[in-house]
Amino acid sequence: MTRIRTSAAVVAGKAAGVATRVLRRGGGTALPGLVAERVDPRLVANLGRTLGRGRVMVTGTNGKTTTSRIIAAAFDAAGVPYVHNREGSNLMRGMASTLLSRANLAGAIPGAKNAAGLFEADEATMPAAVAALQPRVIAFTNLFRDQLDRYGEVDTVMTLWQRALAAASRDATLVLNADDPSVAELAIGWSGPVHWFGIDDAAFASEAAGASDARWCPCGGDYRYDRRYFAHVGWWRCASCDRTRPDPATSAHAIELDLDHASFEVDGLGRVETPLTGLYNVSNALAAVAACRAFGLPSEAIRGGLRAVRPAFGRQEVVNLEGRSLRLFLAKNPAGANQVLLLLRELSRRRGPLKVALLLNDRFADGQDVSWIWDVDHELLTGAVEAWWAGGDRAEDLAVRLKYAGWPAPLLVDHAPGALLDAILRGTAPGEDVFVIPTYTVMLDLRQELFERHAVAGAME
Repeated sequence: MTRIRTSAAVVAGKAAGVATRVLRRGGGTALPGLVAERVDPRLVANLGRTLGRGRVMVTGTNGKTTTSRIIAAAFDAAGVPYVHNREGSNLMRGMASTLLSRANLAGAIPGAKNAAGLFEADEATMPAAVAALQPRVIAFTNLFRDQLDRYGEVDTVMTLWQRALAAASRDATLVLNADDPSVAELAIGWSGPVHWFGIDDAAFASEAAGASDARWCPCGGDYRYDRRYFAHVGWWRCASCDRTRPDPATSAHAIELDLDHASFEVDGLGRVETPLTGLYNVSNALAAVAACRAFGLPSEAIRGGLRAVRPAFGRQEVVNLEGRSLRLFLAKNPAGANQVLLLLRELSRRRGPLKVALLLNDRFADGQDVSWIWDVDHELLTGAVEAWWAGGDRAEDLAVRLKYAGWPAPLLVDHAPGALLDAILRGTAPGEDVFVIPTYTVMLDLRQELFERHAVAGAME
């Protein structure tokens, strides 16, 4: 009976996917799964658990997609067949869509016994996703304030994650960020294996670390830092109890960051390089390395994955627009935005004043409370911005915030992506770089406009 129901769900989901494409009502990454789950609520479990090499799950406030893509590149290098919600549809319906897209009409995934699963999961989806998929490796990148109207404070997310772990097998390996005291808290009471990762480079300790989302230990004591890299991430210890940053099994040192790549030393791997930059992406890379090690991938495949990964759209992707290089840096919360600004500040010191476009929306997938932009340390780039443009539904809010940060007056304040791109073309010359910092849904709007101008392909990567 289970196979019959799953088969019926696959047929219904595939039909919904065809209809979606024919009617051009979306990319088919969510609706097919939503329809299929109505037919078989256990679809994700019934299909996902047949992936015989085990499942890897990645979650966290920032870095889920990038970390997952590095792991996927390492799977490719190792020759491991896998199923991956690559498009980033990370709710249960997205995972269902991914699985049914690989299933046949009999309700089975061909070759599943020899395949792995790789799933990026939304923070709030973790309890259901873990219960359904029973992952072999669960990686947590970090925990920051994000979309307060959707998730609530970080304590709410932590409660959801603890519920997820209560449903996990104790044979699963937790991959935890040793530098984030909130993520490290997940190890309290966990009886299964833990693989820690973290940064070990004093040169990147910063006094301009930004707003902290973890101030107190569960015991009530304050966190103190020997090194603080960004936000509450660093070499922490509790002032009142014996909790302290664990020693990572996977760490990065001798870090070098450039405009288009980063390199660093990892014990057991030697010097590695990736076409992603910024200290936050070094942390994402470490999460991926640790997850690959926990899964048992060989070192050469891990090194190859780091080299071969390509950024997802909006996450350090470079788009050529009539000879200008639009360098896109997704920023959806204070911690992520501050990391982008720190990177741009370092680049401005080498390259001189920058041209920047900031884009802000307040739709459901962004979080409808945009007050978080006042917690972003835009003052990091005061005096380092030559020209800038404000875009998105809440462009005026950005203009006000940047006026108080001491930036020059914007060259444009407009909601329409087309008007923004036209203004950028007027205000730049071929060969120039423009650093574009959008929130999530305005990034999608911008991509559509770039597609219509033949600057990007139609499929979202």
